[in-house]
Amino acid sequence: MIARILKNNIEQKLSKGKAVIILGARQTGKTTLLKKIVDKKENFLWINADNIEDRELFGNPSAVRLKAIIGKNKIVVVDEAQRIQDIGIKLKLITDEMPYIQLLVSGSSAFELSNKINEPLTGRKFEYQLFPISFSELANHTDLFSEIKMLKHRLIYGSYPDVINNQGDEKETLQQLVSSYLYKDILEWNKIKKSDKIIKLLQAIAFQIGHQVSYHELGQIVGLNSETIESYINLLEQSFVIFTLNSFSRNLRKELKKSHKIYFYDNGIRNALISNFNLVELRNDTGALWENYLMSERLKYISYNKIYCNRYFWRTHDQQEIDYIEERDGKLFAFEFKWNKNKKARLPKAFIQAYPESEFKIINNENYIDFIN
Repeated sequence: MIARILKNNIEQKLSKGKAVIILGARQTGKTTLLKKIVDKKENFLWINADNIEDRELFGNPSAVRLKAIIGKNKIVVVDEAQRIQDIGIKLKLITDEMPYIQLLVSGSSAFELSNKINEPLTGRKFEYQLFPISFSELANHTDLFSEIKMLKHRLIYGSYPDVINNQGDEKETLQQLVSSYLYKDILEWNKIKKSDKIIKLLQAIAFQIGHQVSYHELGQIVGLNSETIESYINLLEQSFVIFTLNSFSRNLRKELKKSHKIYFYDNGIRNALISNFNLVELRNDTGALWENYLMSERLKYISYNKIYCNRYFWRTHDQQEIDYIEERDGKLFAFEFKWNKNKKARLPKAFIQAYPESEFKIINNENYIDFIN
């Protein structure tokens, strides 16, 4: 069992009078994490909202009915809570009428769950995101040197729990994740019938990792208009399949102001979508794999360690660019990603002149540890 960083973070928030909300893609380990948190605890009620019988327990949102359902339990776990109608109202009733109850709630669709709970639970919740297993969690489970040796493997197969636990069957496991779980919430929630369009969109995005993305061009590839592409990308973000990075623009007229780059939360999912599991040495997209890996691992690191920052990329109309920028406490930190340590990079002169106080670092396959761990 690989220890998850969120477990300690969440346990410190228990018995504070607020609900704990855990968001994240399906199959990232939310249920396992919840089971570890309530392990050896007495008097807890577990509601699996994927089961229709459990959903029906919450069919009547009255305080009297909820008290009868909860009984003498002190902890209530609601797994995949977005499946319960008006879940936010029901959770609010519990927190208002039964403040002694600790609510632990998970959801795999931020669009559904956040929309349902944000207003009812304003000021009444702690919210966390669980990712596929992070570099830090894997290094803590074995040791740092062992995980460094697995780098090329992670670039290809990623770090979903089932992938790590099924060594030798990574391809089959990833294909099952993609076909069975990846789109479940988005297809059910939005009643999208064109699932082939979603897959085609994700495949198009997979081939554009590290590049500026045009919704118009994606629409031409997929056969949908730009507005539909934007709505699909938003839903895929809210289902924790992809995440976007916006362009940074402050001082220069020639800076791109409304551009996006899109990354996958997991390299394995990206490679499964394009059915390419070739070794790193045999690929022509190693730079894209490296950039996606660093971006997703950095996101995990920032989230788990509560580092508050704005995240961007930078590019100008004359093709000067920086892969990644963090804005922390009013200061800019610029990063360029190079798989090969021998490849050089310089901070563009236009950026230096516009933002002279910024810091710059090249992240390669020999110095990346401090960036993600």
